[in-house]
Amino acid sequence: MKDDMSKTITFSIREEDRDKERKLLLRTVYDALSEKGYNPINQLVGYVLTEDPTYITNYKNARGLIRRIDRDELMAALLKEYLGI
Repeated sequence: MKDDMSKTITFSIREEDRDKERKLLLRTVYDALSEKGYNPINQLVGYVLTEDPTYITNYKNARGLIRRIDRDELMAALLKEYLGI
């Protein structure tokens, strides 16, 4: 009998949970940018378009947090939300 520990186990995060985490991370980054006096929408758009992390402040680890969000998934989620689908 094979040891069950030798099998690969995959975990999948539900899309709803991913959306909640993405929103929480974005809100945290948004708030950090606001607190530092930046226009958070302009900074986030610059980051999404270029993937240049210097658009995001290091304050409150915002730069590290934004990197946890996949840009392609973020753009897809934004389009779905905007289109209501």
